[in-house]
Amino acid sequence: MTTRGDTLHAPAEMRSSSHKLPPARLPLLVYVLALGTFLMGTTEFVVAGLLPEIAADVQVGVAQAGLLITVFAVGMIVGAPLMAMLTLRLPARLTLVMALGIFVAGHVVVALGSSFALILGARFLTALATGAFWAVANVVAARAAGPAASSRALGVVGAGAMLANVVGVPLGAFAGQLMGWRGPFWALAVLGAAAMVLIARKVPRDTGGDQAVSVRSELSALRSGRLWLALAACVSTAGGVLSTYTYISPLLTDRAGLAAGLVPLVLVGFGVGALAGFLVGGRLGDRRPYLTTIVAPAVTTVLLLAICLLSGYAAPTMVLVALLGLFGLGANPVLISLAVRFAGKAPTLGSALTVSAFNLGTAIGSWIAGFALESPLGATGPAAVGTAIAALTLIPTIAIALTQRRRHSAPAHTQGAPAAS
Repeated sequence: MTTRGDTLHAPAEMRSSSHKLPPARLPLLVYVLALGTFLMGTTEFVVAGLLPEIAADVQVGVAQAGLLITVFAVGMIVGAPLMAMLTLRLPARLTLVMALGIFVAGHVVVALGSSFALILGARFLTALATGAFWAVANVVAARAAGPAASSRALGVVGAGAMLANVVGVPLGAFAGQLMGWRGPFWALAVLGAAAMVLIARKVPRDTGGDQAVSVRSELSALRSGRLWLALAACVSTAGGVLSTYTYISPLLTDRAGLAAGLVPLVLVGFGVGALAGFLVGGRLGDRRPYLTTIVAPAVTTVLLLAICLLSGYAAPTMVLVALLGLFGLGANPVLISLAVRFAGKAPTLGSALTVSAFNLGTAIGSWIAGFALESPLGATGPAAVGTAIAALTLIPTIAIALTQRRRHSAPAHTQGAPAAS
């Protein structure tokens, strides 16, 4: 039995071959894993459309019910690296199936629970399982696709979560209105059980050497300076876009004068753009990873600045929000792929840390944006905050590109030496 510490990448001379083209089709396994991230992306945000019903049923305030979203984000931040280390010696297939099992159990508890504290605890436990699934799914998808198509595979897996914002969350909210707020949680439990069967059948048994991986060897990846640069980019790219997205509704209604009934259509436009951005960014990232991670945040910064300046006009703002989804999250699969690569022999830990970094960026960005919303900037405050945070992404991404250029331009005898970064 092998462990998940095996490197995901081909030898350096194979990676540097310019004539090696990515495969035309990705393995079916990649799309099965995307189904899992679709379910987990849906459960993270479906609560937002059900808060009044949940609050009334369990007899808490709407603001207190909002903790169901907050505690899930915290669980993702903590759970991804923690569960990656705790399941380090387990086969990937077993970890994925166990994570889905906890996912199903957590939703059953929420659907049956009458105590808010119990529901809150079940959400936190579900988030821990979600972090474990996402981290391992990224590694398994990249391994299945091979080094020539790893970014594209990660783009598809991440697109599952983007699709959740376009389809899963609106359907869940609609179903909650028809069936009661517990109905979507029952549906997610059933779909999670079906995904368990697919994962068990499609994820191959781990094969390879018998070398065990220790926690110490995994943690050695934390010495990689390039890994920390990639994680910093994950934090700032998520913070820049989602600080604006979190408070997009008052921007559209108060500043752009859009009718409240049209706001969901704008959000769908953002979701469609984000879905396309993940898929396109993954494809471009396999060919020009460093250029993609620089161009995407640069364009995102310009778009956010344009939103600040043109938010008084409805039509341009709607178009800019859709483009924000396209470019704002387009570099994410590339950043995940780079983090996995820079983590060396600890790819699962590298993947897990990106999950934490994206959620940390979301939490920090939305927190700062909340203060900006109450400042004299008003509804444009979150977009102004997003512009500044998105611009910061250029610092680590340019640093990564320059580091790689120096490494490739170094004399051949120095390239063979162990790198401290």
